[in-house]
Amino acid sequence: MYQNILVPVDGSATSMQGLEQAIAMARLTNGRIRLIHIVDELSFALAADAYAAYAGDWLSVLRENGSKLLQECLQKVEAADISVDTVLRDNLDGSVHDIVTKEAAAWPADLIVLGTHGRRGAKRMLLGSSAENILRTAPVPVLLVRAPETASPDERKTAAEGEPIRVHLPSGALSFE
Repeated sequence: MYQNILVPVDGSATSMQGLEQAIAMARLTNGRIRLIHIVDELSFALAADAYAAYAGDWLSVLRENGSKLLQECLQKVEAADISVDTVLRDNLDGSVHDIVTKEAAAWPADLIVLGTHGRRGAKRMLLGSSAENILRTAPVPVLLVRAPETASPDERKTAAEGEPIRVHLPSGALSFE
C-alpha cells in the first residue's frame, strides 16, 4: 500500500507541508518518494518579470533553481532514511496537472501527495487550481495537504502586542493552489 509516493514540490510552504506528510506516509508504509518539480509556462512568464534585469537564458535559470529545490528536498527525505529520487520537468505547452498525472501513471505512483492553498470562491476562479485538476484526473489516490489557516483576529492582536510575526514566502515561481 502506497509504496511509490509522488510529491510535486515548488518551494512554497504548502508544498513543504505536503512533503512532510509524504515522508510520514513513506515511514508508515516503508515506501519510497519521487520528488517532481515542473517548470511550466506560468513559471516562465513569471520569470520574465522576476528576472527582467538578467540578460541570460531564463529557462536555464528556472531549471537551475528547480534543481536546487529538488536537491534540498532530496536531502530532507534522505535524512528521514527514505528511498528517494527526483525528476525535473519543463513543458511550456502543457499544464502542471497534466505533467503530474502523466508522471504518476508512468512511474507508476501509488499515491500523489501535494500541498494546496485551499482557495475558494473568486480567488479559485481567477487563479485556478492545479491541486483540483490533479485530484480530478489522477490515475491514483491523491492526498491534499491544506495550508494553515490565516491568523485569527485574536492571533493578530497577540502579534501586535509584541509577539514575533512569522512570514513564509515561497522560493519557487509557482505554487500549487
